[in-house]
Amino acid sequence: MIDFVIPWVDGNDPEWQADKAKYSPSKNSEVDDSRYRDMGLLPYWFRGVEKFAPWVNKIHFITCGHLPGWLNVKHPKLNLVKHSDYIPQEYLPTFNSHTITFNIHRILNLAENFVFFNDDTFLLNNAKDCDFFVDYIPCDQALMRNMTPLDTHFARIMFNNMSVINKHFRKHEVIKKNFFKWFSPKYGLNSCFINWQNYRQVNFSDIVNPHLTLAYKKSQFEYVWNLEGELLHETCLHKFRDIEDVSDWLVRYFRIMRGEFKPSKVLGRAYSLGTSAKIICNAVKTQKYKVICINDGASKIDFDFFKKEVSNAFEAVFPEKCSFEV
Repeated sequence: MIDFVIPWVDGNDPEWQADKAKYSPSKNSEVDDSRYRDMGLLPYWFRGVEKFAPWVNKIHFITCGHLPGWLNVKHPKLNLVKHSDYIPQEYLPTFNSHTITFNIHRILNLAENFVFFNDDTFLLNNAKDCDFFVDYIPCDQALMRNMTPLDTHFARIMFNNMSVINKHFRKHEVIKKNFFKWFSPKYGLNSCFINWQNYRQVNFSDIVNPHLTLAYKKSQFEYVWNLEGELLHETCLHKFRDIEDVSDWLVRYFRIMRGEFKPSKVLGRAYSLGTSAKIICNAVKTQKYKVICINDGASKIDFDFFKKEVSNAFEAVFPEKCSFEV
């Protein structure tokens, strides 16, 4: 039994905007509007799931309380989850994606095995349950890379994650214990070579994050909370993403270090809105990948142009409504 989890926010909702405006971000916070704006692609997420992953047990749709007017809220596979339904009250309201994700294991009736989607990540081709879990063990990749310069919020948070990992694990011991999970032929020769180059360093510098779907076990979240509860608590107290945060990818890193995954190929491709609209739209229309991410975070673009072009591409692939729409 495998569930899907997807958080969503309507950055255009006046009530949500008013709530957000009540809180002053610190100088360490990341509050760029591109983190919250909606491209209007959510219907295609549901159409992709219905067409390409009909085997999913339940979809847990997380919001602060607002819902798209077109959503069929009575769909038997849909579980509507408010932040207040599962996030401890002391962290609410929150505009921090780390808080929303770090507490996912608290969702009532969430299956032990679930796939996490950001709302910018879509299924574009047939996906099998074994793409995400094999014998109920999450599929993943143990790929190392050098740490990027600490000149962005993202890089600082990744540094925080790796500091925790290096506190708990000895790099050479971890890799020797699960050598063929770090040097799997499924990664390709180049990725294995990069792993070998990084293997010679004493500590882990960084882990590659495909920025696509992530298969998780609920118990893996519980394990990290039990081990580093104070650190996660401090992150969840931040109303906005903060350079002092650790991210929910920390849960993934712990399971990689412990060997609790099956080596697999990357399922798809992540694009930024800074990429050519033509390239993104072509990837969508040709359905080249099983999973595609269209990540925002680019403030200096013609957002309306990208929104229109990408929406038209998805409409060409999914022209008909699904049962999750009224």
